[in-house]
Amino acid sequence: MSRMEETENNLLEKNKLKTDTGQDASYYSSNPSDLSIGSSRNHHNISNNEKTDNTILVAEHYNTMEEKCLSQRDQSRIVYMRNFNNWIKSMLIDEYVNKIKQNKNRNSPLKVLDMCCGKGGDLLKWKKKEIRHLVCADIAEVSIEQCKNRYNDIVNKSSKVRGFTPIFTAEFIAADCTKVRLREKYKDVTIQFDLVSCQFAFHYSFESLTQAECMLRNASECLRPGGYFIGTIPDAYDLASRWQKCDGNKFGNDIYSVEFICKDKTNPPLFGTKYNFHLEGVVNCPEFLVHLPTLCKLASKFGLELVMFERFETYYERMKNEGKSLLYKMQAMETYPPYYESPLLGKPSQDYQHAISHMQNQPGHRKIGTLSQPEWEVISLYAVFAFQKKEID
Repeated sequence: MSRMEETENNLLEKNKLKTDTGQDASYYSSNPSDLSIGSSRNHHNISNNEKTDNTILVAEHYNTMEEKCLSQRDQSRIVYMRNFNNWIKSMLIDEYVNKIKQNKNRNSPLKVLDMCCGKGGDLLKWKKKEIRHLVCADIAEVSIEQCKNRYNDIVNKSSKVRGFTPIFTAEFIAADCTKVRLREKYKDVTIQFDLVSCQFAFHYSFESLTQAECMLRNASECLRPGGYFIGTIPDAYDLASRWQKCDGNKFGNDIYSVEFICKDKTNPPLFGTKYNFHLEGVVNCPEFLVHLPTLCKLASKFGLELVMFERFETYYERMKNEGKSLLYKMQAMETYPPYYESPLLGKPSQDYQHAISHMQNQPGHRKIGTLSQPEWEVISLYAVFAFQKKEID
């Protein structure tokens, strides 16, 4: 067994049964990842019109999403969960940038590709890590324009600070990363990235084999050997487990809902297992399950080896001590019991029983940081991943 296969099997075995619902997700994780033409798996033939419609829906959703100010975001029912997700991204970026810097010369320039960058929510993270150059790519033209404007604002504000040190240079590409070869759009086609990041978006590529391959090619093609491809995706094992358990094809709570369009619960296709995901005020568009063994097999084709795959709650437990001050700074947890002037965002009588139990078992804690139970249910749907580009023999 190769090192990649052993790592993949260990990671899959470690994570495949960790479902928030306590259900057995092995029916999905144990299905073979056979990409050959003769595979017995149903590859779900999707019409060109349906593919086009899905792409348009995703682009339109993010193009029309209103840019909200901080005060508006603070009024959201899921503001703490959104901040928590942002903390997860911050810790993931910090962890792998630090790994890269440990193996590079101190003054070596750090270059990053941010695929599906959205409106530039991670720009300040890249600034903090003192990278040298950033390429931002996204399917939504409006988002790319907003990202560019946000970058220019950061540059202008930084230039007014005494002792100003120029921040990273940047370029912006409006393109579908699942269908367009990004290398052909770079200012420097010979560029080598140290890190590629794709946050909360890679799952859109699993609409088809062709799109998944295109996405992985973009992640790997200009990534230097030893560099990392990191990201966050919905955990297909947990999604499939909840889907199998529910009556019909729809499940959720008062802040999110998932409705599967695919009707075959027992043998979902490797690509095109479509579901509509709605999250209050944030997401409302079609997504696709990412079958992890298939992802690992495809990634290997492009020289990428899986080195980390963890559920959000597992990653939180591993990183919470290191990131404790950042959790507080980013307001990524809700205070329980609340301060008098800050009422709970969830339902006090039913959404915080886990917090009450924790405090009863840990006497002496007058207040703790937590999320409401509905928010934890959404958090548990997601996982972080990291692939490393294989060194050339």
